[in-house]
Amino acid sequence: MRNLIVSAASKTEETNPIVPNIYDTLLVLVGFLVLLFIVWKFVVPNFEKTFAERTEAIEGGIAKAEAAQAEATQALESYKSQLVEARTEANRIREEARAEGAQILAELKDKAASEAKRITDQAQVQIQADREAAMVSLRSEVGTLATELAGKIVGESLNDDERANRVVERFLADLDAKSSGASA
Repeated sequence: MRNLIVSAASKTEETNPIVPNIYDTLLVLVGFLVLLFIVWKFVVPNFEKTFAERTEAIEGGIAKAEAAQAEATQALESYKSQLVEARTEANRIREEARAEGAQILAELKDKAASEAKRITDQAQVQIQADREAAMVSLRSEVGTLATELAGKIVGESLNDDERANRVVERFLADLDAKSSGASA
């Protein structure tokens, strides 16, 4: 047993623990190369594919966002132009309504003026007719009163119609002359 321990101790002295054995190094190197081959052949392409898909998705998202932004900008410009057109149309309609209102007002004023003139003319005609009727009535009454008064003053009866008419006409002519002289 002692030989075994001595032989084990001498073996440990012969091998350097810092320098690995060649067969261990070759085994690790072969394992590393196999692992590198597997990673290079299967894992790296999957990573590249995933990166490419993500890049495309991001770039596609950016492109979609830019397209949506352009569409939104175009819609905003369209909305603004429609708003300007609507305001212009509203102003035009308002001005047309004002002009139409002014025209209607002028027509109504003309109609009212013509109606007022018609009513005034009709009133003037009625007044003239009433005046003439009053004059006829007054002449008749004044004539009758004047004849009676003259008959009382003179002491004779002036029942003669022709004479009474002459006296009344003379009296009214004198009144007209006095009223014309007073007005002038």
